[in-house]
Parts: sequence; C-alpha cells; structure tokens
Amino acid sequence: MDQHAIRALASDDMQAVNTQIMQRLQSDVPLVNQLGFYIISGGGKRMRPMLTVLAARALNYLHDEHIKLASIIEFIHTATLLHDDVVDESDLRRGRDTANALFGNAASVLVGDFLYTRAFQMMAEIGNLKVMEILAETTNVIAEGEVMQLMNCNDPHLSEDAYFNVIYCKTAKLFEAATRLPAVLAGSDARTELALQEYGRYLGTAFQIIDDVMDYTADSDVMGKSVGDDLAEGKATLPLIHAMRTANDSDRALLSRAITERDGIDYLERILEILHQTGAFDYSQRKAEAEAEKAKQALSCLPDSQYRSALLALADLAVHRNT
Repeated sequence: MDQHAIRALASDDMQAVNTQIMQRLQSDVPLVNQLGFYIISGGGKRMRPMLTVLAARALNYLHDEHIKLASIIEFIHTATLLHDDVVDESDLRRGRDTANALFGNAASVLVGDFLYTRAFQMMAEIGNLKVMEILAETTNVIAEGEVMQLMNCNDPHLSEDAYFNVIYCKTAKLFEAATRLPAVLAGSDARTELALQEYGRYLGTAFQIIDDVMDYTADSDVMGKSVGDDLAEGKATLPLIHAMRTANDSDRALLSRAITERDGIDYLERILEILHQTGAFDYSQRKAEAEAEKAKQALSCLPDSQYRSALLALADLAVHRNT
C-alpha cells in the first residue's frame, strides 16, 4: 500500500479532523487566529493524527471521539513546533518562514501555549480519565525531552543511549500516544493497547532517526529547511555520534569542534565526507529499519484489515522517504 492509498483510506476521517482543527483554532484574540492558522495550514503531513484515525479503524472503533483525539494530537504537535523554532532560532520550516520569524518569539511561545491549553480543554470534553492521564504524561515527557536536548547541545561526547532517550521523549512519545489512545477509547484489552503503544514508539523512533539523517542528505528544497541545521545548532544526532565513535583522530577532532563551536556549516562538505566514510548514514538507516521492523511486529495481534495494512505500510514508508 503506497502513501496515496493510505491517505485515500483515511481521507474521510482526516477531512473531519481538519474541519475540527480549524473550528477549535478560533479565538476572540485576532493574533491567535492569525498565527494559529499560519502554522496549522503550513503544509504538514498530519502523520500523527492520521495514525490515530487508522489505529481507531483497525480496532473497528465505531464512534467519533477519535476525531477529537486526532485533533488534540495535532494541536500538541503544533505547539511543540512553535516552541522548538523559538528555541532553535529557526527561520524556515516546511519551506516557509517560521511563525517566530514572522510574528516574533513572544507571540509564537504564547500561541503555542494556547494550543496546549485548547488541547487540554478538548481532552476534558472526551471525559475519559485514562485518556487525560496519558496525554498529560505525554505532554510532560515531551517538555522534558526538549530540555534534555537543549542540555545536550554542544556535547560531542553524547552517547547513543542518551540520543535514543531524547528522541523517545521529544518525538516517539507523541507517536506512542497517537496509536495507544484509540485502544483506550475502544476499550481494548491490555495486550492490544500495549501492541499499539509499542507500534507508535518504534515507528516514532524510526521516523526521527531518518529525519536526522535527512538533515544531512536531503535537498533543502525538499526538506523545507537548510541542510545541516542540526550541526549548526550543535546537536549531535545519530550520524554524528557514530562518526565520532569510528572516525580517525583528526576527523574526530573536526567533528568535535563543529559540535562544540557550532561552526560546522563552514566546512560542511568535509563533514559530509567523514559521515560517508565512516558509514554513518548506512548505520543510522539500519537502526531506523530495525525500529520499523519492531513496529510492524507489534501489530501481529491485530486482525487483518486494510487499516492494519496501512499501519504496516507506514512503518516501511517512514524509513524510505524523501520528506
């Protein structure tokens, strides 16, 4: 099943999600409407809410609360993007000016807060305490992950375990919630709930690893941001961690300086050569594929359906993509 078939399968639900997102964005404060609409309509793939609706349908969930749940997931994700761009001082996202570049840091942070609180209002409307507990914990862990990433910046000795801990918190945790919560809504047994939780965790991990590879390998027009942004921000992601472990002394010193001083863009071409020579991209790709395979195995307890097939296909697509 390819991406077009998956999107066609989820299209009715996703139209309902998009409608609800636009309705719930409304505020009496004009700047909230203006900035909120700008970031929400920024061309994102809506992967996380799509995972929610596909998981709900794979469980044969017949009500409509999964639409609200998917919207909540997207609001939380969008709030993290607004805050991330301020922290990273980013100018581009998805090929457009970031909200902070257009509206300023203060407005971006505050509208991010609005999206978080609107998400929590919608959680209360669902009226399921377990849903609220999971989403509250998820939001808290994401915030911890962002702080950990900030603390790890400019650290050339970051371990692989520490890297995986950060990407679990800041990325995979929301994927995990997006696929686990439909099982909670559907009243599924503990085995099924755990299976979908693990699927989301492994999928989110694979997705982030490939994102980190693509920061060095993708065309900037395709990615919608500048190549080497992570390097410029002093972030030691998996390709750099592997290269630091396997490069010769002089190349390791160059990589260490790039991470510490944030001047690696000045000699990006040489750093890319080192990453290729050390097999850093192939190593990272294999790690991502292993996570995607674990995600697929987690779904073995679900009954066969076109929705389960879509979830399986998304695990493969997450590690073989250009954007």
